[in-house]
Amino acid sequence: MMKLQIDWALAVKSSACGENDSINTAWVVSKSASARGAPGLFPPELIVQVKALACEIPAIYNVPISRWSTADLARYVRQSGIVATISDSTIWRWLNEDAIKPWHYRSWIFPRDPQFAVKAGRVLDLYERVWNHSALKDDEYVISADEKTSIQARYRRHATYPAISGSSMKVEHEYKRCGALAYIAGLDVHRGELFGRCEEKSGIASFDRLVDQVMHQQPYSQARRVFWIVDNGSSHRGEKAANRLKGRHKNLVLVHGPVHASWLNQIEIYFSILQRKVVTPNDFPSLKALEKRIMDFQQYYQQIAKPFEWKFTRKDLNALLKKLALKTLAN
Repeated sequence: MMKLQIDWALAVKSSACGENDSINTAWVVSKSASARGAPGLFPPELIVQVKALACEIPAIYNVPISRWSTADLARYVRQSGIVATISDSTIWRWLNEDAIKPWHYRSWIFPRDPQFAVKAGRVLDLYERVWNHSALKDDEYVISADEKTSIQARYRRHATYPAISGSSMKVEHEYKRCGALAYIAGLDVHRGELFGRCEEKSGIASFDRLVDQVMHQQPYSQARRVFWIVDNGSSHRGEKAANRLKGRHKNLVLVHGPVHASWLNQIEIYFSILQRKVVTPNDFPSLKALEKRIMDFQQYYQQIAKPFEWKFTRKDLNALLKKLALKTLAN
């Protein structure tokens, strides 16, 4: 450790009895200086080293854990001889300065589509009302669509208790399975309009019924073009699906996102809201009850719905792909 050097160069004054009356003053000054300097007891090089360590996988250092905690980091830096003494709270403070949270994690899928940039760029352009470098007309619309499959209805073996003062909602752990359904939905990303239906299962026929539901109503039936952003699911995969839907609706343009890139599809944001507010906790006595709750929530949500504030642009996409390319080269 690098300790603060206390300046003891004080003016020495002798008292009448011959004692040095500066000693007491110096002791007070040294204590207050130590208190003020506590955060600076460690050199900057050490702080940087600990932050870099937190940004590595523990297994690299033969530590048998999957994620660092502040306690694990403190223990490692002490045992490895990097520093003799350090507290968990000190490490937490250092990491918090740069918003480093190695104990958090999230799943993701590395872009593997060879046309990722092209496909993702088309989707992002549509969110900004651009297609092939030209701005969309007022009578052109963009629909984001997908299926939320296998939503189960679980009938709890005991009634759910609502929250009360000092106690959260209680949901019985055991349940009876009452089947599952698929929710197929589309979102007009610029108008905030939501369309959806429940089906026994997903598939071409089910998806086509949603498309017909939307395209047979105004303003889409008379629109110049309606772009449907979809993933690569079997219900709407490839050129065959594009031709099929074009045959049903002449003004429909099917736009596929990259493989394994559902995060680019705005309908997934609504699905996450539905999951949190309707499906979790799952307590439904029947599929009919589940379907009613989903459709009632769709109507409820539509009353307050507005377009999502999508901020990820082509510029952000290019920066992300460049960053991933550099990481790939480094590995």
